[in-house]
Amino acid sequence: MNLELRSFATFREAIGRKTIEREYEDGATVGDVLAALESEFDGLEGRLLDDEGAIQPQLSILKNGRDVTHAQGPETPLESGDTVSLFPPVAGGR
Repeated sequence: MNLELRSFATFREAIGRKTIEREYEDGATVGDVLAALESEFDGLEGRLLDDEGAIQPQLSILKNGRDVTHAQGPETPLESGDTVSLFPPVAGGR
């Protein structure tokens, strides 16, 4: 299946572009995609998933604009044509 992957802020720097497309096997989950990205891009290693395969705290991972923490987290199933967006933790303000 073909997925569009969007990255923001420091994740964009690690990947080198805002948007990339990748092919994954049918039945892939959000966790599968995050693990593959950690393997492909050195700057993402250990930043997306913890040692147990859970999404790192304070990250926002969206599937088609909806936070996967409100779905099945890293076990959220994906389908061809889905968009997965990666947002690192953001802090700021006064």
